Amino acid sequence: MTLVDEHEAAAAAPEPPEHPSPTGLLHWFTTTDHKVIGKSYIATSFFFFCLAGVLALLLRAQLAVPESSVLDQQDYNQVFTMHGTIMMYLFATPFGFGLANYFVPLHIGAPDMAFPRLNALSYWLFLGGALLVVSGFLTSGGAAAFGWVSYAPLSDGVHSPGAGADLWIIGLLLTGIATIATAVNIVTTVFCLRAPGMTMFRMPIFTWNMLVTSVLALMAFPVLTAALALLFGDRHFGMRIFDVSRGGVPILWQHLFWFFGHPEVYIIVLPFFGVVTQVLPVFSRRPIFGYNGIVFATLAIAGLSVGVWAHHMFTTGAVQLSYFAAMSFLIAVPTGVKFFNWIGTMWGGKISFPTPMLFSLGFMVVFLLGGLSGVLLASPPIDFQMHDTYFVVAHMHYVLFGSAVFAGFSAAYFWYPKMTGRMLRESWGHLHFWALFIGFNLTFFPQHILGERGMPRRVQSYTETEGLSFLNAMSTVGAFLIGVSTLFFIWNLWASWRKPVAGGNDPWEGHTLEWWTTSPPPPLNFTSLPPIRSDRPVWDARHGQPKLDAEGEDRSGKLDEVIEK
Repeated sequence: MTLVDEHEAAAAAPEPPEHPSPTGLLHWFTTTDHKVIGKSYIATSFFFFCLAGVLALLLRAQLAVPESSVLDQQDYNQVFTMHGTIMMYLFATPFGFGLANYFVPLHIGAPDMAFPRLNALSYWLFLGGALLVVSGFLTSGGAAAFGWVSYAPLSDGVHSPGAGADLWIIGLLLTGIATIATAVNIVTTVFCLRAPGMTMFRMPIFTWNMLVTSVLALMAFPVLTAALALLFGDRHFGMRIFDVSRGGVPILWQHLFWFFGHPEVYIIVLPFFGVVTQVLPVFSRRPIFGYNGIVFATLAIAGLSVGVWAHHMFTTGAVQLSYFAAMSFLIAVPTGVKFFNWIGTMWGGKISFPTPMLFSLGFMVVFLLGGLSGVLLASPPIDFQMHDTYFVVAHMHYVLFGSAVFAGFSAAYFWYPKMTGRMLRESWGHLHFWALFIGFNLTFFPQHILGERGMPRRVQSYTETEGLSFLNAMSTVGAFLIGVSTLFFIWNLWASWRKPVAGGNDPWEGHTLEWWTTSPPPPLNFTSLPPIRSDRPVWDARHGQPKLDAEGEDRSGKLDEVIEK
């Protein structure tokens, strides 16, 4: 048969039958759509947030009164270990990356993530690892009980035998690999798939923050993954890395863990800084004040965050106190710049207070208090006194809960109409906010005083004579109020599906490209794009083009324009 005959035969061949696209559960299992994967991350992390909340209520029930017997010491160790693990690794980090999965392509005018199949693989690795971590509760010896920081030698095979600890290690290995893969995907997407006109300094701040967060993740998570592999080798193959009886160095674990751990704080926080920077201009009816300053402050925070890990190790006597104290003080400066930018954005604006705005303002209050206590702990003399007390617990929750939860709920209320086409009820949203804000401060502010009075963390009980009863009872009441506030949010979700209220394509009069497309967005996200000449192209398209300087950049958010107005 000649080549011409082959072409004629191919042309005459019947068309292959079209296979219908999978639907329902099969579609969820097989999809590579970044929007479905993003919603999967968000829903899964919210489930783990609720699970961690239940564990927290068990802890607070145990500490509500002196010498309680709700949990024995071993159960208490398991519960606080898994509470911290879930909140850090299975809620806060994946929630931020879930928002990025959904909105980064929308923000830059891209049809999908750069590597859709890798994106799907990342989610399933995360889910599999998360289930392995919590499955430790089903083993005969129970879940891991050495704290979420898993210090050696407490985490070795002698002091923490059993399958629960091994499942914890393997599960976090998988979630770490998933995070690394997602970070690679986000970096590639931002650099390679931006729409025409979308320069780096016209990107939404949330996308900038996710780019920087992803670079941090690529620096930090390989260190954690390697450390976990070494720990597993120590436990099962006698590798002698952390076992001092065999020539190992236990403090090496602290260096490896905290070299990951402090950047991890900003891997959690920076996405939610981005959320707040998206929300405040919309409800202030103002452009972002100091766009470039916010970007450079984010870069400064990321750069400094990898150089302060040993401030967690002041009391070991094995680190240079003056250097790490100075670096810890210094990192507060770019964070303060962001606060001035946020205040400047609202200054003189026509501010409204829908639920997303309330949660962003709540974040600012809570995170500011957490930052102030962090400055205190950056001072070695104060840290020596407060180390491993409830003062540190309070600081950590004001920083991490304040960002991931308050700003996270701001993102949920802000972008829920875009993801679903439906509105959440404002009345329930306001009730949710005030219950959470009051409950949070009632829970964690007294813990500063408990720490100052010397109450150690990770301790299952205390006596009546220590004078800690009233503050612990207050903290427990606040914790249960946080639980009630979460029920308000769940009820709001249920009501929005039972009796939907249409949100339209742009209920908030937003500034960025996600508000240009339909709600929810179609496959490949856009049928058309507006001209992109500033960092708020949708606002420009609907309200007139921005004033441009000689280089063609938007001048509408610069200081001189703000002063004129």
